Amino acid sequence: MNIVIVGAVAAGAKAAAKIKRLLPNSSVKIFTQDSHVSYSSCGLPYYIQGNFTDYKALLVRSPEEFRAAGIDVYLNTKVEKILPNQKEIIVSSSAKGDLIPYDRLIIATGATPYIPEIKGVNKFKNIYTVRTIEDGINIRNKVLNSKKAVIVGSGYIGIELLEGLVKNGLYVDLIEHNSHIMKTLDEDMSELARNRLESANNNNFSIHLSEEITEISGDGEEASVIRTSSGLVIETDMIIFSSGVRPNVEIARDCGIEIGTTGAIKVDKLMRTSIEDIYACGDCAEKTHIVSGEKVWIPLGSTANKEGRCAAMNAAGVYCEFEGVLGSTVTRCLNTTIAMTGLTERDAAKVGYTPISVIVKKYDKVAYMPDASEMTLKVVADKITGLILGAQAIGPIGADKRVNTITSALIGHLTVEEFSNNDLTYSPPYSTTIDPLLNAMQILCTKTTRRC
Repeated sequence: MNIVIVGAVAAGAKAAAKIKRLLPNSSVKIFTQDSHVSYSSCGLPYYIQGNFTDYKALLVRSPEEFRAAGIDVYLNTKVEKILPNQKEIIVSSSAKGDLIPYDRLIIATGATPYIPEIKGVNKFKNIYTVRTIEDGINIRNKVLNSKKAVIVGSGYIGIELLEGLVKNGLYVDLIEHNSHIMKTLDEDMSELARNRLESANNNNFSIHLSEEITEISGDGEEASVIRTSSGLVIETDMIIFSSGVRPNVEIARDCGIEIGTTGAIKVDKLMRTSIEDIYACGDCAEKTHIVSGEKVWIPLGSTANKEGRCAAMNAAGVYCEFEGVLGSTVTRCLNTTIAMTGLTERDAAKVGYTPISVIVKKYDKVAYMPDASEMTLKVVADKITGLILGAQAIGPIGADKRVNTITSALIGHLTVEEFSNNDLTYSPPYSTTIDPLLNAMQILCTKTTRRC
């Protein structure tokens, strides 16, 4: 069996390792435009912050380790074209281009950071995105020699960078074009998150909502000033764009593979594309939302690893289904944990549910414990059926464990009535006598048509 994998960060690297274990006598080749393979891009904000000083801690497996396992790795190598009729790819390792045959092909090309079209955005070397190991190294070096920074975008990467830069003594201006930060949250929870972050603000940063950068200017090779749509003029030593990513689907589209409604590669539960013997996984592939059943594109490292494993198994002839995603995420910024899973109240209404919700504010543990801290939990359910649809949590470390509990309820399609009987753990250092999750379910019970 001749297996070729395009891309090698999370999904591609996972697929290669899994296939070699399943088919030890197979030929497995990885091609990547990157200079590294199999690394944790999710850890880049924490390397930039200085939580650890050696970027090699982010490397999961080296090219040498792959090669020792019998997997050929080709770094800094672009796959120019897929030729599905003859089952070959064209690789730009020479001026002419080499033809590499395959029996099974796995596309794991990931996603590319999105940079809006702004006057001056391509002129300066101190404008960064956060995607590769080199990005992290360059930003870390610049942070150590800067006093002011602008972050564009307030998603997970943006607020993780906010923490990292503030803790390195920089003053940060966070620019967000939406009316609230963390657009994946409901607006009421987003506002609570912003207020909690602002309570930790010791004149270290400013959050600018409903703003867009209109121009970037500077002297020589470095940007020094940004101008916004409202007329703000902000001086800076560096600019980091964390304004989202776009799936890398060009190579798939060019060979006739069907692209889904989300703009990512359309795949079935076996990670198969529309062309036989070609699979796709990771950030370049479309997903199915387990709660709504809708096609979604939610690029996450955890999902990429699971999809890479599933694609590898099916490519190797071992049946595996990937059911979909819940969009479960968690992040930290300035001692605030922000986590969510499933559908927000906003998105539940869009896909046809009749959503009800409850927001519970409660200590994360018994109030007499010296480290007790307030946590806010929002749970969303369907009014008619009582089905749990999603949850969001903001608070100290530990807020995420409530969200993780809800993920299991979503996978099991539990109702609020069924969850109310859950036997959750209790001890004063870990929870209140009645956990906030159970409080939320009890209140939701009174709001459902079933009146449990």
